[in-house]
Amino acid sequence: MRHRRLRAYLLRHRRAYLRGFALSVVSIALATANPWVLRYAVDGIRQGIGAGPLAALAGLYVLVAAARGVIAYFWRSSIIGASRQIEYELRNDYFRHLQRLHLGYFQHTRIGDLMARAVNDLNAVHRMTGIGVMHGFNTVTHFLVAGAMMVLLDWRLALLVGLILPLVTVTFIALGRQIHQRFEQVQQQFGTISARAQENFSGVRVVRAFAQEPFEIAAFAELNRAFVRHNVRLARVSGALWPAMTLILGIATVGVVWQGGLAVIAGRITLGTLVQFLAYLGQLSWPMIALGWVINIVQQGSASMGRLDEVLGVRPAIADPPDPAPVRTLRGEVEFRGVSFAYPVPPEAGTDGDGGGGAGRLVLRDITLHIPAGRTVAIVGPTGSGKSTLVNLIPRLFDPTAGEVRVDGIDVRRLPLAVLRRHIGMVPQEPFLFSDTLEENLAFGLDVGAPDRGGDGAATDGTGTAAPARPAGAANGQRVLRAAEVAQLAKDVRDFPQGYATMVGERGVTLSGGQKQRATLARAIARDPAILILDDALSSVDTQTEEEILRELRGVMASRTCLIISHRVSTVRHADEIVVLDEGRIVERGTHEALLAQGGVYADLYRRQLLSEALEAEG
Repeated sequence: MRHRRLRAYLLRHRRAYLRGFALSVVSIALATANPWVLRYAVDGIRQGIGAGPLAALAGLYVLVAAARGVIAYFWRSSIIGASRQIEYELRNDYFRHLQRLHLGYFQHTRIGDLMARAVNDLNAVHRMTGIGVMHGFNTVTHFLVAGAMMVLLDWRLALLVGLILPLVTVTFIALGRQIHQRFEQVQQQFGTISARAQENFSGVRVVRAFAQEPFEIAAFAELNRAFVRHNVRLARVSGALWPAMTLILGIATVGVVWQGGLAVIAGRITLGTLVQFLAYLGQLSWPMIALGWVINIVQQGSASMGRLDEVLGVRPAIADPPDPAPVRTLRGEVEFRGVSFAYPVPPEAGTDGDGGGGAGRLVLRDITLHIPAGRTVAIVGPTGSGKSTLVNLIPRLFDPTAGEVRVDGIDVRRLPLAVLRRHIGMVPQEPFLFSDTLEENLAFGLDVGAPDRGGDGAATDGTGTAAPARPAGAANGQRVLRAAEVAQLAKDVRDFPQGYATMVGERGVTLSGGQKQRATLARAIARDPAILILDDALSSVDTQTEEEILRELRGVMASRTCLIISHRVSTVRHADEIVVLDEGRIVERGTHEALLAQGGVYADLYRRQLLSEALEAEG
């Protein structure tokens, strides 16, 4: 096989495959024994043997067939079991690899396509490493053994069969390449369909709010029709293999009966020998047909493995350093030294193999900023000024294009990712909750040890199968409850019938926008991080609740480094320092009072907010 990564999996399980191959050879040997029994039975009948010897031959035939069946069970189980183990390992490695890829990769890759590779393509690879390998080896070996036996019986008849069967090779060459190409098209179209469906399910509220159901249904139907067309084109080619095999074998059988019958009449061979020869030819029927099926499976599996290799071959742009700094705890001092950043261009515009292309327009320009440990710094500015991008550089969701980001005086690129991110609590602009209980979501970032794999009280995945749980424990449970109080979420939870055990639905759909923001805020606070990043974390919260949260947060922020991004001046006015960004540059710095006195960008932003609040009050 041409896939080095797949060869590594096969070599890892070579013992199971070799055991299966050995048992397969035994099974084939038993299969070639029965035609000998038939030969002696037919020739014996012509010679007038008694019922006793004939019954013994019949019993021997049944015994050999039964033994072959038992052996076949074990060799199939060995190879199929190995293929299932490879599927398990490959699926885990695929998921693990996706977890390591940086954020930019997912911004330019359709999630539905990644899901299609994890399901359809992995299944195709499993079929190739299981049924494909199993029948492939058995077919070739059986063909060689049966062919050798046919040569021993009558080389003339074997030569006749040998002149006809090469047509099989011609058929494979003609159809195999087309099967591979058309199956790749099928898988690509399936990825497109999956992406469209995933986007519609995730954005169902938007679709319904804009009454776009008919348009989306029609668009999906068109993609589905294209999927059917690709499958029909594949079926026309792959479906031709079986009839072609049957036709070739039929021609070979007619030729053997004709020439073999003449040989029996001439007395060159016995009738039993002809029956034995035909039995071997019959045994070649399934291998020859299976060979077409196996080639079909291998072509599909090879195409699918190629699609998986495309993802597995992407180098993570954000990775642990080769020479990590020997640090296990961080105080939270943050420094930007001459930092500039440009988002990578989409892969379509030129990929370099790490999930992104070259640098695009600069978003940050020569940012130099020092934040001592324990300080609270607010970052404000117009939309698109680079505020979120700046804080995303701290946990290395992206790396700067130029300059350095340092934590405790160490370049973050020299810190192990697990150490760096364990000390950071982050509330993103768009709150995200998992389809789990509220308690599990709030405890998501806590170090709680190994997941609970089931047992009494274990959560399920909706199918009755125990799903991995994240047990909060007594200490972590108190941290979750305290964080919920700080985020002003606890009072809402008291009204939930199931309290913290409430299922929040996919992406937290059962919660309001403000509740989701407060839940993600509580999740970050519960980690007790050295660095707390709030990226417009209170935009969906009403003013009164915001004041209550900020009052509680002052105690939390007093013991850690905090970076607050907000469009509301009320959220940032009490920060130790306010940094104003505009077009990717720092244009103003100072306290709330000092910036108002300057009468610059911040003061203008403050006046506009006061005017907006006044207009809302009058309305």
